[in-house]
Amino acid sequence: MKAASLKILLVTAGAVLFNIIFWHEKLALNALFFDAFVLWSVFYLYPAAFTKPAMKWLLLAHAVALLTVLVHNTMLSKIAFSVTLLLVVVFTQYLHRSVWYAAASAAGNYLLFLFSFLENVKQVKFAGLRSSGIRKAVRFLIIPLLIAGVFFLLYSFSNAVFQNVVNDMGIAIGNFFNRIFTWFNWDRFGFLLLGLFVTGGLLLKMHSNYFAEKDTAQHNDLSRKKNNLLRWKESALFDILSVFMGRFANGVMALRNENTVGIISLVMLNILLLFINVIDIIYVWFGFTYSPDLNLKEYVHEGAGMLIFSIVLAMAVLLFFFRGNLNFYKNNKWLRYGAYGWILQNAVLVISVLLRDTYYIQHMGLAYKRIGVLVFLSMVLMGLITVFIKISQRKTSYYLLRVNGWFAIVLLVAASCIHWDEAIADYNIAHKNTVPLDVPFLLTLSDKTLPLIEKHPEILDEKVETVIVKGDYQSPATISTKQLFEKRKEEFLQQQKDYSWLSWNRADAYVKDHLPATVVTSSLNK
Repeated sequence: MKAASLKILLVTAGAVLFNIIFWHEKLALNALFFDAFVLWSVFYLYPAAFTKPAMKWLLLAHAVALLTVLVHNTMLSKIAFSVTLLLVVVFTQYLHRSVWYAAASAAGNYLLFLFSFLENVKQVKFAGLRSSGIRKAVRFLIIPLLIAGVFFLLYSFSNAVFQNVVNDMGIAIGNFFNRIFTWFNWDRFGFLLLGLFVTGGLLLKMHSNYFAEKDTAQHNDLSRKKNNLLRWKESALFDILSVFMGRFANGVMALRNENTVGIISLVMLNILLLFINVIDIIYVWFGFTYSPDLNLKEYVHEGAGMLIFSIVLAMAVLLFFFRGNLNFYKNNKWLRYGAYGWILQNAVLVISVLLRDTYYIQHMGLAYKRIGVLVFLSMVLMGLITVFIKISQRKTSYYLLRVNGWFAIVLLVAASCIHWDEAIADYNIAHKNTVPLDVPFLLTLSDKTLPLIEKHPEILDEKVETVIVKGDYQSPATISTKQLFEKRKEEFLQQQKDYSWLSWNRADAYVKDHLPATVVTSSLNK
């Protein structure tokens, strides 16, 4: 009962704290206070969790993510902060090894938050208030209240002075409630409920340990299993194989037949991919020459997208062939060699995509999608390495997903340490003589880039199409990038006036320190 009362108290306090420090503020210094409250609460409720092997690494990653929120304050840093906080909380509450199962437990906490909250409320017994005592008091009060109500009406109708007093009391009570509802803000109340939901989902765990039990039941190493032939014939996979292999998918020779099919498939795929890789090595690695007529966007985005998809599909094919007892088949040597060769060739394909993206950056500058291609290539390369380990060391698909899940978290935290908007603006402006400079795109980047653009006024001479909003009316207009830049500065400085010290972060402080004290009024406001 004491634990239930404590949980309700912590959730309520967290909701109030959330309401106070985040209302009309941005996620910045206030995240430090909310984070400290949540971590203290979960470790107080689950003190044994601090000894878990993954906890120290998770706390380190979370500390880095929190630091990036205070320093860079980018959307990516806020996502990394939220994800790592969720993982710390879930690994505190449950026994997990995989981030995928942990994510499922976190989703369960939020989906069942209301039930968990009400369950804890039911367990709380307030001192001196028993349900039987309340029912007894109500029964004794019903008749006296009815009698008093009747005589109250009689006296009010028969006595004018008493009626005036009653009316004055009614007006006073009405004015009191009117002032309350005037002060009351439905938006603020909704924000309080949001805080209750966020804090409750973090501090209250669902009653079921389903995903934690599923996680701990998984194994990293494959073990040979004796298949139930009857169950195998009833499976959907057997039906699919039977369409292509006929009777060869059945019987005691099915494993040898599947091995043969796998070898033939991988030989054909290796030959096909070798042809593609030779073309790429000749024309992309060593024979690429840029010309203005070349559509680099199509050359990179469409080509890279299909190549990345083909690599992911290649990994899926390998997982299909090495999903079970074929890993232990004594004559699967050539199947393994074919798989290793295809993994190596897909790694060559990764290099080809990397070169395409590099050429695009060199000739067209940095942008979000070009950076995104690099991130995806990192994930794909890690996927190929783990597929190789799975085949060579007979690992399970659970191992594959678990390792790649943790790699994604590491990559997310590492990527949040870079202010990408600033990197894009810095690179593109530094190479403005060799790459086409998209100034309207630069003006859509975060506020941290404003001082950098301020140092290069010569780039603000283009005309751009925009929409001027005046009240309920919108009208198209053509303005200069200089006016648009001044508008961005005005908006930033106005936003900073609306924020309190709770929204402090190093990025905004840097911009305020490096922007001029006076800003030219933009014609957009006239």
